Amino acid sequence: MKLLLLGATGRVGRELLRLALADGHDVVALVRSLEKMESVCRELERDARSNASLTIRQGDARSREDVGRALLGVDAVLCSLNTDGGTALSASMTVIVDAMQELGVRRIVTVGTAGILQSRLEPHLLRYRSSETRRTSTAAAEDHERTYHLLAASSLDWTLVCPTYLPEGPATGQYRVEREVLPEGGSRITTGDTAEFTYRQLTRDDFSKCRVGIAE
Repeated sequence: MKLLLLGATGRVGRELLRLALADGHDVVALVRSLEKMESVCRELERDARSNASLTIRQGDARSREDVGRALLGVDAVLCSLNTDGGTALSASMTVIVDAMQELGVRRIVTVGTAGILQSRLEPHLLRYRSSETRRTSTAAAEDHERTYHLLAASSLDWTLVCPTYLPEGPATGQYRVEREVLPEGGSRITTGDTAEFTYRQLTRDDFSKCRVGIAE
């Protein structure tokens, strides 16, 4: 399978890249910083993970030209882009969704935040708008919410993985997932487990066209 990976230099994105290359997929990584990507490639070499099937393209996910070029010949998209607290994430997803629909690429699995899941205490509200939140600022969650609505309004086959507090850590396989809400009592999930679950959704349809909460 040929994959486009967005956010390859981030904490979850690096793990997604390792998993995809280990399975022998051809990966196109669209990155803004070649310097950061060189660091990721050095890590892959130390881990004895082949990067022979990795194509690196420098560009901006908010650029239709850059995204369109990176999408050519791709079968599916993995996205772990972060928000800048403004509109960077939703601006990128606007371009990604439009380009995918135009080029006929249907499957995208992307990483969001547990804040945009439904609240258990107030089901008519998103978690970050409910009494469940501990956020002092909602700007990042608002950008994630805009991204969610863009996906939901599209014709794509999308899955939005929504982790709670995300410390560095390896994949353990010991986690719980639930459609549209955070698993009860969930308070954390490692970057490794988040990447492992996200990656596995590429070839599954259990959570097609929905948000999925993930926690230990």
